[in-house]
Amino acid sequence: MGELMGRVLVVDDDEVIRQLIAVNLTLEGFEVETAYDGQDCIDRVHDVDPDVITLDVMMPRLDGWETATRLRTDQSTRHIKVVLITARAQEDDRRRGLGIGVDAYLTKPFDPAELIELVRDLAKGTGPE
Repeated sequence: MGELMGRVLVVDDDEVIRQLIAVNLTLEGFEVETAYDGQDCIDRVHDVDPDVITLDVMMPRLDGWETATRLRTDQSTRHIKVVLITARAQEDDRRRGLGIGVDAYLTKPFDPAELIELVRDLAKGTGPE
């Protein structure tokens, strides 16, 4: 068995996208857990203890903006790397995400290889700054 690349929590309300991301990351050697929305992410983040969270923006109950904000303001989760993945490609949205303190911003549709490389770099601590 290969070396574990890190643990990722994949958060998206679209099951197809959630599974697409999870399968791609699993094939690359990551341990992957999934959550179906931001509230599920917040409820499970301490049990999962991920290195990286991929986070959709538009979700029911708790959207990605509020989830990222909560992750950043909680002392016990602020170190976790966060990638926002969204169809919202406007520059204002990107600035908002970076203002919250997310580590990367990826727009849908995305190239799975780009996502894998981004998550790998973040898990190693060499992600985009």
